[in-house]
Amino acid sequence: MAVWNGPAFAGFLAVAVGSFLLLQPELPGSALRALWGSLNGGASAEGRLAAAWEALIVRPERSWNRVAVGVNACVDVVLSGVKLLQALGLSPGDGEDHSVLHSRKDLEEAFIHFMGKGAAAERFFSDGESFHNISQIASELPGAQVLLCGPVGPKLHQLLDDNIVVPPESMQEVDEFHLILEYQAGEQWGPLTAPNANRFIFSHDLSNGAMNMLEVFVSSLEEFQPDLVVLSGLHMMEGQTKEIQKKRLQEAVISISDIPTDVPIHLELASMTDRELMSSIMHQVFPLVNSLGLNEQELLFLSQSASGPHSSLPAWSGVPDVGVVSDILFWILKEQGRSKERASDLTRIHFHTLAYHILATVDGHWGNQLASVAAGARVAGTQACATETIDSGRVSLKAPLEFVTSHSEAGSRIAVNPDEPVAQWRREGVSFHFTPVLVCKDPIRTVGLGDAISAEGLFYSEAYPH
Repeated sequence: MAVWNGPAFAGFLAVAVGSFLLLQPELPGSALRALWGSLNGGASAEGRLAAAWEALIVRPERSWNRVAVGVNACVDVVLSGVKLLQALGLSPGDGEDHSVLHSRKDLEEAFIHFMGKGAAAERFFSDGESFHNISQIASELPGAQVLLCGPVGPKLHQLLDDNIVVPPESMQEVDEFHLILEYQAGEQWGPLTAPNANRFIFSHDLSNGAMNMLEVFVSSLEEFQPDLVVLSGLHMMEGQTKEIQKKRLQEAVISISDIPTDVPIHLELASMTDRELMSSIMHQVFPLVNSLGLNEQELLFLSQSASGPHSSLPAWSGVPDVGVVSDILFWILKEQGRSKERASDLTRIHFHTLAYHILATVDGHWGNQLASVAAGARVAGTQACATETIDSGRVSLKAPLEFVTSHSEAGSRIAVNPDEPVAQWRREGVSFHFTPVLVCKDPIRTVGLGDAISAEGLFYSEAYPH
């Protein structure tokens, strides 16, 4: 009988695993994780990945000290979606998406549609009186929580930290409320079972929809002197008429153009249904901002709205294909990003989906992006589980551990090792950084994750002066 010493056996096992992966390139992720664990003393892939992140996440040489955030401010009422619909006397039926909600029936159908997919969405509720009645019922339900999420009313002002400066001109007499209907993975309503935890948002928000505070926000920047500007809320214009949308978007372009060019601007996108508005935002606003944040629903809708790559894909099926996501990100930066031929400011996109994140940057404009993408993924797990640090027993690794980087061209095949959790590749002057997310098994929070991810990613990013 042959006797193997430790190093020799480990080397043999590594060769054997490598040979098996070559023979079985479609090995399931669960099997890959088990194999990696066996090579590392039984430590879980989740625990090793979290430890590897800690070594990678370092502060940039230059940090943001003053950040201006606008212009979509509201009071979020967070509660169980199923419990609210039951309180409204609604029963589970057929799901159907609605670009605008006009009734409780529309709300029920849209909620069912997205709960069945486990997908995040946001819609405008057109009937102000009906929305007010629903809000009253929601606020009285046990377990309903108010979260600070523009126009600042008395309740929102009460929730703000003392270090947050609110221009007097942005104060108004009433608050804008958004209802956040959450559901858990495996939660059932009638025959429907949610595949994963997420949320459905709706509101009758006229102030944010009209971008009422954009000019006030931009005019206050001269006194505030920010290092970074973060914008959101353009999606709220979907509740306006086409004429108002066009007028306000043109005015928004003028206001954003007034922000000093040496101050980086990040634009956070959100769920939309109006392809014309999305296309207009892409062509008119993207060239004025330095950075974008968006999820898988917004990314695919963006491509569909402007006839981009993979725009014939009706919807994602399961975890979004990394090669498809990479193709669309590359297309955005090539079509709307900075180049020798184009005077655009756009050089960075932070993409986030449940299972993984990708940071795509035009070379030469951003630093510390390996730490940035890792930090964004880390906060997704801690925020969802409501923990200070990653608890490896409460999270799971759902990202593909092997993928191709493109379907539009001959992309390379990449394998991700939990001990080296950030994969990198380049394509025609654009760098990509990919990392898995440690997905919370039983999330405490689903609302605000995208904002937290983008904020953390920006915190660890460094914009090079040009």
